[in-house]
Amino acid sequence: MDIRSLGYLRIETTDLAAWRTYVLDILGMVEAQGSTDEQLNVRIDDRVHRFQFVAGTQDRLVAAGFEVPNARELALVASELEAAGHAVKEGDAATLADRRVQGLLHVSDPAGNPLEIYWGQAQDHSPLGTPYGNRFVTGTTSPTTGDLGLGHVVLPAVEIDEALDFYENLLGFQLRDSMQLPPVAVPTGKPGQDAYRMYFLSPNRRHHSLGLYPGALPPGIVHFMVELEELDDVGYGLDRMKKAGIPIASSLGRHSNDHMVSFYAQAPGGFQVEYGWDGLIVDPATWTAREITSDSLWGHEWNG
Repeated sequence: MDIRSLGYLRIETTDLAAWRTYVLDILGMVEAQGSTDEQLNVRIDDRVHRFQFVAGTQDRLVAAGFEVPNARELALVASELEAAGHAVKEGDAATLADRRVQGLLHVSDPAGNPLEIYWGQAQDHSPLGTPYGNRFVTGTTSPTTGDLGLGHVVLPAVEIDEALDFYENLLGFQLRDSMQLPPVAVPTGKPGQDAYRMYFLSPNRRHHSLGLYPGALPPGIVHFMVELEELDDVGYGLDRMKKAGIPIASSLGRHSNDHMVSFYAQAPGGFQVEYGWDGLIVDPATWTAREITSDSLWGHEWNG
């Protein structure tokens, strides 16, 4: 399958006002077309939106959207998913209009994570105009990297082997590396195991667009990451978090696998956001999957 990138995230929230403050005033994103009192659409680049926060009765991931290049590829994706025994549902007209796409499929991965696979998302050609002059790394205008997507998302997957097989061998993501975790790091994992393994994958040159965590989490998402063009903008973001009294889940550090310099902060939905800089761009043709034995080269001291 020719899946190109993680295109968008759609998140249900019990506190839309808190997310509005968080993404616009703290993360430095921009309110997008189509926002209402019940839904906040958010831009970080030339796509009409990369995030949608929808008022509801739960805090949960509604969908992770993955992009394919055209209608023909979307039809092939549907055929291959159905042949592999996965239920596929076409997006209706209202869904296509809301997502601003030309075609869309709903499907769940083996862990039950909701996915939307789509093509033809609209662009917004107006200047982005972020509040702090910050710019996000998505690769949409880069002739060398191609579209890297909005960043990455880490999803829970108790049935980790089935999930890995789905993304690697069916959707065609490349496994970049894995990491062994002790039971204390996976309190909601499959019981009776002496160790667990977390996986990092991508369909493009970003080191990873997807992480699979071998445990359960009620919001259906562990964290999402957005990448900044400048290190100073990460620092300014950290200062804004602290000034706003937002709990910092992990101190500034550099990851060992994707080399991202980042920190993690709690988000309104009961999960975390990673705010980073200098993520690794790889050559898929020469990459060899590895096991990392430490999460970070320095920093990233976790607060609980």
